[in-house]
Order: sequence, then C-alpha cells, then structure tokens
Amino acid sequence: MVEVQGGLTMKHGFAAALALTGFLCLGGMAQASTPAPTPEQAARIQAVQAVLDNLHPQSGAVPIKAANATLQLGNDFYFLNAADSRAVLTEVWGNPPSASDGVLGMVFPAGKSPADDTWGAVVTYAGDGYVSDADAHKLDPAKLLETLREGEDEVNRQRQADGYPTTHLAGWAEPPAYDAARHNLIWAKLIAFGDQQDNTLNYDVRVLGRRGVLSMNIVAGADDLQALRPEASRLMATAAFDPGSRYTDFDSSIDKKAEYGIAGLIAGGAALAVAKKVGLLGILLLVAKKG
Repeated sequence: MVEVQGGLTMKHGFAAALALTGFLCLGGMAQASTPAPTPEQAARIQAVQAVLDNLHPQSGAVPIKAANATLQLGNDFYFLNAADSRAVLTEVWGNPPSASDGVLGMVFPAGKSPADDTWGAVVTYAGDGYVSDADAHKLDPAKLLETLREGEDEVNRQRQADGYPTTHLAGWAEPPAYDAARHNLIWAKLIAFGDQQDNTLNYDVRVLGRRGVLSMNIVAGADDLQALRPEASRLMATAAFDPGSRYTDFDSSIDKKAEYGIAGLIAGGAALAVAKKVGLLGILLLVAKKG
C-alpha cells in the first residue's frame, strides 16, 4: 500500500515547479521574489535532489522478471527499478518505508522527473493464480463501489492512529472495463485524502496472465483525467506476459486458479489508495506561499 502524509497532491506540482527554479539555480540561492528556505527545508531539498540525480531510468524493452512479463516502453516512457522506486516513493513522495513493499518498479512519461507535475505508475505483481474472466460481463460498477468502500472506517482509524490522513473513495472516474481479447482490465477511482479539496486520481491497469496479474497503478490529479485516459491505454498496451506465461497458456490440469474472478480482482484493490506527496515541490510551494 502506498500512503501519503499530509498536504499536497500532484495538482500542485506546476505551481510548485515555478518555485523550484528559484531554489535550485545559483547553487540553491533563491530569487529575490522567493523567500529563502529554512535550514531544514534546504536539507530536504538537497536530499531529494540527490535521489533524483542518482536514478537509473530504463527505456525500450524492460523485463519484469518476477512476473515473467515485459514492458515495451520504447522512447515514450521510462522505467525505474525497485530500488529507485523505493527512493522515489519514500524520499521524494514522502511515503513510509512500507509503501515500497512488493513494488517491482515505476513507469513515468519520457522527459519528466518524479518530482515534476506528471503521473507515475507503480508496478506490482500478484501471483495468486489464473483469474477466470467468466464474470467479466456481469460487472456491476455501483455494487463494486459499495464493496470498495466497506471497511473504510476501520482503515481510517488505523491511519489516523499512525499519523496519516483519512481516505475516502469519492467515486468512479472511469468504471471498470474489461478487454476480453487482450485480457486487460482498466478502471479509475477518485480518492479524497483528509481535508484536501482536490481528489487524487488512481488509474488501475491490470494485465491478466497464466499465473497471476500484473498491475500498474497510475497516480495523478483529478484534473488530469482527460489527458491521462489515452496515456493509460498506451501504457497498458506496452505490457505483455512472456511466451508460456500468457493468459491463453493456462493449463487447468497443472495450473493454480485464483480464488477470485474479475469482480474480486477489482474489489481487492480497495486498500490501494495511492497519492503523490510531492516532497521537494511541496516544500517549495509552502515556502513560496509564505512569501
């Protein structure tokens, strides 16, 4: 589960980026119109910049060995491995260390930094077995929404006890849609974090395989929905299981079947409330607002 502490979501990235120029130019000296960072903020900026300077982006064909799958990213996207993703999630986006548990990597659009006003996709894999799509034609978005909201109170009590804001599933940004030919599933949720006025957009992409499901959870601001919709479809098209591990390679005589179908796969995503706390940019925006 990827969590967020406090204030800013991705929507604030552009405004914060304006402040970024002033802080990182001239050896970290701020422009006259922007107040200088405190020592604590300066140390935070330096730490985040060190992470960004030491990332190892990969483009082209990127193997996801744990899933027996490959992402054909070309030059349109780039991939960060598990170690780099851990640094982004915790040190740049400000999440707790547990946020990176099970994360195999992240995907970003080419030419964009994890600290930019852009989206990022968290890549994971669940090897629970072959997920039957027999119930795909019977999906009930309204009922699924109710299921996803169950347990929110209990989860939020724990989040508050741990010092994190509450989360609430505000609704579908895009209801679940299954592509029976490609065995892909996509949906988008609007998630409210604490008392933030702007919802966070979580675009969920699932690619079904012989032994499990490859997931790409895309994080963005709610205002990015229209722009992100084609991007999510393009990203989904980059993912494919390797020969022998594809959905159509399933052998009922020897392969394990998952204990859930398509509806269960969607409902199982209830805990994946992902938001981007722009650690570096959030600090800069906060300082700029005080000026």
